[in-house]
Amino acid sequence: MWIKTASMLLLYFGPYAAILAGLGTGNAWLFLGLWVLMGLGMSGIGTSVMHDANHGTYSANKRVNKLISYTLEMIGGYTVNWKIQHNILHHTYTNLSGLDEDIDTMGLIRLSPNQPLKWYHRYQHLYAWFFYMIMTLYWMTAKDFLQVVRYKKSNLLVKERISLKQAMWHIGMYKALYYAYIIVLPILFSGMPWYYIIAGFVLMHFTGGLLLSCIFQPAHIMETSDFAVPHHADGKQKVENSWAVHEIENTTNFAPRNHVLSWFAGGLNFQIEHHLFTNVCHVHYRKLAPIVKQTAKEFNLPYNEQRTFRKALQTHAIMLKKLGQGYSRSSV
Repeated sequence: MWIKTASMLLLYFGPYAAILAGLGTGNAWLFLGLWVLMGLGMSGIGTSVMHDANHGTYSANKRVNKLISYTLEMIGGYTVNWKIQHNILHHTYTNLSGLDEDIDTMGLIRLSPNQPLKWYHRYQHLYAWFFYMIMTLYWMTAKDFLQVVRYKKSNLLVKERISLKQAMWHIGMYKALYYAYIIVLPILFSGMPWYYIIAGFVLMHFTGGLLLSCIFQPAHIMETSDFAVPHHADGKQKVENSWAVHEIENTTNFAPRNHVLSWFAGGLNFQIEHHLFTNVCHVHYRKLAPIVKQTAKEFNLPYNEQRTFRKALQTHAIMLKKLGQGYSRSSV
């Protein structure tokens, strides 16, 4: 993990240091190319470093996990919000519309058959990729502020032992530091006009946002997913199956033999194992996979898997088109 962490940090801060040193001054393509590399590093930090740390699986030492988790703030995010959205909501209510915020796009993209169908969704298999690209850009600007207010109203901040005022202060402080080093310092020291820095910053997020989306979306938004509808029982929203079965039925692995992808994506191509064993570091998913697959077979449960990354993306794109045309579970 330490070698991977160092590699991802180098991939992010190496080009950044080159930008501040003036490499690329007068050469727009080289200059923007450095920002693309930073986008790769940013996504790598997200999948391979901070993800494990915020799940508490990077190290057996809680202090190390806490320290490494701040790599999210370093690239513009906010750990408290991420833990609520990802660890609590996504991992508990996977693919449940209205509960799993990972499939909530404010109506821009229909990612579940249980969401309302709009006329423009018929084109979403074409335009969704643009929104995937701006995902982190929205996240690093407005999302955290809006999200923390929503979590306060939902009483979710209590579990993180933080008040709305404290959270807002933290978000504002972290964002200010982020924009100071990612935009202000390059404007002062790169030797390039300010609009090249803005263009590079946007390009970095386009790169990182698309990569992250292409890793996470094919893991859940697939035709093989169950997309259960929760019902009310004992004053709570419940689904028919147990949590573990629900996770298996709404998750897909891809490219299990692609070691390079697994290394870069933090093992998240083994998404089934990740969802079942959130307290296990991603370096163990490959060995867990055949055990989980055999167990699923024994209990007559699906084990959804796409052999290649390309096939996973193609299948996801097909699902986007079907959802945009009114796909529902009843039509299967």
